[in-house]
Amino acid sequence: MVKDQRFLIDCGEGTQRQILRSGIGFKRLNRVLLTHGHLDHILGLAGLLSTLMRWESLPELEIWGGTWTLDRVQDLLHTVMLRGAPPPMPLHLIDLKPGVLMEDRDYTVSAFPVQHRGRDNYGFAFVEKSRRPFLVERAEALGVPPGPERARLVRGEAVRLADGRVIEPDQVLGPDVPGARLVHIGDIGVLDDTVREVVRGAHTLVIEGTYLDVDAEMAEAFGHMTIGRAARFASEMGVETVLITHVSRRYRERDMIREAEQYHPRAIVVRDFDRFVIAKGRPAHKVSAGPQPAEDEDRPELYGQERRLVELD
Repeated sequence: MVKDQRFLIDCGEGTQRQILRSGIGFKRLNRVLLTHGHLDHILGLAGLLSTLMRWESLPELEIWGGTWTLDRVQDLLHTVMLRGAPPPMPLHLIDLKPGVLMEDRDYTVSAFPVQHRGRDNYGFAFVEKSRRPFLVERAEALGVPPGPERARLVRGEAVRLADGRVIEPDQVLGPDVPGARLVHIGDIGVLDDTVREVVRGAHTLVIEGTYLDVDAEMAEAFGHMTIGRAARFASEMGVETVLITHVSRRYRERDMIREAEQYHPRAIVVRDFDRFVIAKGRPAHKVSAGPQPAEDEDRPELYGQERRLVELD
């Protein structure tokens, strides 16, 4: 969720079931952003649409993805699931291109290319716009009363006071304070200059860590990251918090956490149903957690692949 807007990034098998279990519901969940078209990232679209057909009322559903990805989505939804029948609501398949996808007065959502196996792979950046803080003490010293005059100054408008003086916004607004920046990367094998430029200095990075460093050769062969490489990359780029997803069931939790924390002080291996709040001026923090395994218990089923709840406010 970004402000009052909701986005689902990738839709692996069983996503609609996990949404139901989480309790967050489907209201306003009308935008799906797909990082790429591999089946473990899109198979859940059929189940999601089926659930929406039976239980939910959305005015429309937007699915954003690269050309090759949308070709597969078209086959999955229209050929396999709907079998020529009309969708239950307007269904828009929107071809992704690098750049800004959507923008309002508070934030922008952008796509950028990443390298994985195949073509049309993307990451996404959610960027809160910078703001100039209102300096209350300065306004009081200038005699600006609380109320609409201060609101107009915050909007960048000059105001005339009762004594005839004109107060300009620059007199009561501080320098720009950058907003929070969340970068979400799905599967990736190459950390090129484009990715580095987007990630550098991010407040929070969500990135895959399919393997441990001990299997680095396998990770490279399949175009994936190791947890250690993801954590090292986040440290190198000055990322404040790195949330590592898409982990493999072959590893024990303690080993994944150990490798992540070895290279980044705020590296978190994310479980299904973990929920984080991301806001400027403070580190990303977990507000609710997924089920916790007992001491020495191996619970790989706690680590799904494409079902993460991340909130930006």
